[in-house]
Amino acid sequence: MKIVHATEPVNVEDLKSFLENDLNTKFKEHRHLDVDLKVALSANSLDISIPELYDDFLFRIDLVNDKELHIIKSEHYTDDVNVLTIEEILNNLLLDYPGRDNIDYVGEKS
Repeated sequence: MKIVHATEPVNVEDLKSFLENDLNTKFKEHRHLDVDLKVALSANSLDISIPELYDDFLFRIDLVNDKELHIIKSEHYTDDVNVLTIEEILNNLLLDYPGRDNIDYVGEKS
């Protein structure tokens, strides 16, 4: 699990819109696959999935409090090339949202 702590509040609906705008485009550029990643909002979390290829979510982003995100990778697909590609893209996108200057901690927790 990756933990991202922001210095300003994160709005989960804004984050969803941000990811929907960029995640699919970047994934298709990297993998050259004609599939659509789905970003679904549920309470204070986002599930990222590819329903036509996988039965479950690939990543879950939990907003633990208004300034802390937990990014959880599905244990079922840890070595899958699509998941590794999404993880790399997410790492970069999450530095852009809420912005590098608004992040004071990024860490890993097992």
